[in-house]
Amino acid sequence: MIYSKAEMFKILGVENRIRIIDLLKEKGALGVNELSETLQITPSAVSQHLKTLRHAGLVRNERKGYWVPYKINEEALEECHELLSEVCSCGCKGTGRIRDGELDACDDKLALLKRWENELQKELAEVRNQMKELPKKK
Repeated sequence: MIYSKAEMFKILGVENRIRIIDLLKEKGALGVNELSETLQITPSAVSQHLKTLRHAGLVRNERKGYWVPYKINEEALEECHELLSEVCSCGCKGTGRIRDGELDACDDKLALLKRWENELQKELAEVRNQMKELPKKK
Protein backbone atom coordinates (compact mmCIF):
# COMPACT_ATOMS: atom_id res chain seq x y z
CA MET A 1 0.00 0.00 0.00
CA ILE A 2 1.32 3.45 -0.97
CA TYR A 3 0.96 6.16 1.67
CA SER A 4 1.09 9.90 1.18
CA LYS A 5 3.69 11.93 3.04
CA ALA A 6 1.06 13.14 5.49
CA GLU A 7 -0.15 9.58 6.15
CA MET A 8 3.42 8.38 6.76
CA PHE A 9 4.01 11.21 9.21
CA LYS A 10 0.78 10.26 10.97
CA ILE A 11 1.93 6.65 11.23
CA LEU A 12 5.32 7.72 12.58
CA GLY A 13 3.76 10.35 14.84
CA VAL A 14 3.04 7.80 17.58
CA GLU A 15 5.81 7.54 20.17
CA ASN A 16 5.41 3.80 20.78
CA ARG A 17 5.76 3.07 17.06
CA ILE A 18 9.03 4.98 16.99
CA ARG A 19 10.15 3.07 20.08
CA ILE A 20 9.26 -0.23 18.37
CA ILE A 21 11.28 0.73 15.29
CA ASP A 22 14.22 1.79 17.49
CA LEU A 23 14.15 -1.53 19.38
CA LEU A 24 13.99 -3.57 16.20
CA LYS A 25 16.89 -1.59 14.74
CA GLU A 26 18.92 -2.04 17.92
CA LYS A 27 18.14 -5.66 18.81
CA GLY A 28 17.04 -7.29 15.56
CA ALA A 29 13.97 -9.49 15.23
CA LEU A 30 11.66 -9.49 18.27
CA GLY A 31 8.27 -10.94 19.07
CA VAL A 32 5.23 -9.17 20.50
CA ASN A 33 5.89 -10.35 24.07
CA GLU A 34 9.53 -9.21 24.03
CA LEU A 35 8.49 -5.79 22.73
CA SER A 36 5.67 -5.59 25.27
CA GLU A 37 7.99 -6.30 28.19
CA THR A 38 10.59 -3.80 27.06
CA LEU A 39 8.08 -1.04 26.24
CA GLN A 40 5.93 -1.82 29.27
CA ILE A 41 2.71 -1.76 27.27
CA THR A 42 0.24 -4.58 26.69
CA PRO A 43 0.88 -7.20 24.01
CA SER A 44 -2.42 -6.15 22.45
CA ALA A 45 -1.21 -2.55 22.09
CA VAL A 46 2.09 -3.74 20.61
CA SER A 47 0.20 -5.92 18.13
CA GLN A 48 -1.91 -2.97 17.01
CA HIS A 49 1.18 -0.80 16.50
CA LEU A 50 2.93 -3.61 14.61
CA LYS A 51 -0.13 -4.08 12.41
CA THR A 52 -0.01 -0.41 11.44
CA LEU A 53 3.75 -0.51 10.85
CA ARG A 54 3.40 -3.72 8.82
CA HIS A 55 0.66 -2.27 6.61
CA ALA A 56 2.87 0.78 6.03
CA GLY A 57 5.66 -1.60 5.00
CA LEU A 58 8.03 -0.46 7.74
CA VAL A 59 8.29 -3.85 9.46
CA ARG A 60 8.04 -7.45 8.26
CA ASN A 61 7.18 -10.65 10.02
CA GLU A 62 7.65 -14.32 9.28
CA ARG A 63 6.07 -17.03 11.41
CA LYS A 64 8.53 -19.49 12.95
CA GLY A 65 6.35 -22.08 14.66
CA TYR A 66 4.53 -20.34 17.48
CA TRP A 67 6.89 -17.36 17.44
CA VAL A 68 6.27 -14.48 15.04
CA PRO A 69 9.39 -12.29 14.95
CA TYR A 70 9.15 -8.78 13.54
CA LYS A 71 12.05 -7.05 11.86
CA ILE A 72 12.76 -3.75 10.16
CA ASN A 73 12.19 -3.29 6.45
CA GLU A 74 15.43 -1.46 5.67
CA GLU A 75 14.31 -0.27 2.23
CA ALA A 76 11.14 1.31 3.62
CA LEU A 77 13.10 3.05 6.38
CA GLU A 78 15.46 4.47 3.77
CA GLU A 79 12.43 5.84 1.92
CA CYS A 80 11.27 7.45 5.18
CA HIS A 81 14.72 8.98 5.59
CA GLU A 82 14.45 10.45 2.10
CA LEU A 83 10.97 11.76 2.89
CA LEU A 84 12.24 13.49 6.03
CA SER A 85 15.17 14.95 4.11
CA GLU A 86 12.74 16.43 1.57
CA VAL A 87 10.75 18.31 4.21
CA CYS A 88 13.64 19.18 6.53
CA SER A 89 14.24 22.91 6.66
CA CYS A 90 17.57 22.92 8.52
CA GLY A 91 19.62 22.92 5.32
CA CYS A 92 21.63 19.79 6.08
CA LYS A 93 19.88 17.77 3.35
CA GLY A 94 20.23 14.71 5.56
CA THR A 95 24.02 14.85 5.44
CA GLY A 96 24.61 15.87 9.05
CA ARG A 97 26.74 18.78 7.83
CA ILE A 98 26.50 22.15 9.49
CA ARG A 99 23.20 23.73 8.69
CA ASP A 100 24.32 27.00 7.08
CA GLY A 101 20.92 28.69 7.16
CA GLU A 102 20.56 28.08 10.87
CA LEU A 103 24.14 29.16 11.55
CA ASP A 104 23.73 32.37 9.52
CA ALA A 105 20.57 33.29 11.42
CA CYS A 106 22.06 32.58 14.86
CA ASP A 107 23.31 35.38 17.11
CA ASP A 108 25.55 33.12 19.20
CA LYS A 109 27.33 31.11 16.51
CA LEU A 110 29.92 29.73 18.91
CA ALA A 111 27.30 28.28 21.26
CA LEU A 112 25.45 26.71 18.32
CA LEU A 113 28.65 25.17 16.93
CA LYS A 114 29.55 23.79 20.38
CA ARG A 115 26.09 22.22 20.66
CA TRP A 116 26.52 20.59 17.24
CA GLU A 117 29.99 19.42 18.25
CA ASN A 118 28.54 17.73 21.35
CA GLU A 119 25.85 16.04 19.25
CA LEU A 120 28.49 14.73 16.84
CA GLN A 121 30.70 13.49 19.70
CA LYS A 122 27.77 11.53 21.14
CA GLU A 123 27.03 10.04 17.75
CA LEU A 124 30.70 9.13 17.26
CA ALA A 125 30.76 7.44 20.69
CA GLU A 126 27.73 5.35 19.70
CA VAL A 127 29.42 4.29 16.46
CA ARG A 128 32.58 3.33 18.33
CA ASN A 129 30.55 1.24 20.81
CA GLN A 130 28.86 -0.56 17.93
CA MET A 131 32.24 -1.23 16.36
CA LYS A 132 33.50 -2.77 19.63
CA GLU A 133 30.52 -5.13 19.70
CA LEU A 134 31.28 -6.53 16.25
CA PRO A 135 32.95 -9.93 16.17
CA LYS A 136 36.68 -9.69 15.61
CA LYS A 137 37.96 -11.02 12.29
CA LYS A 138 40.91 -13.38 12.41
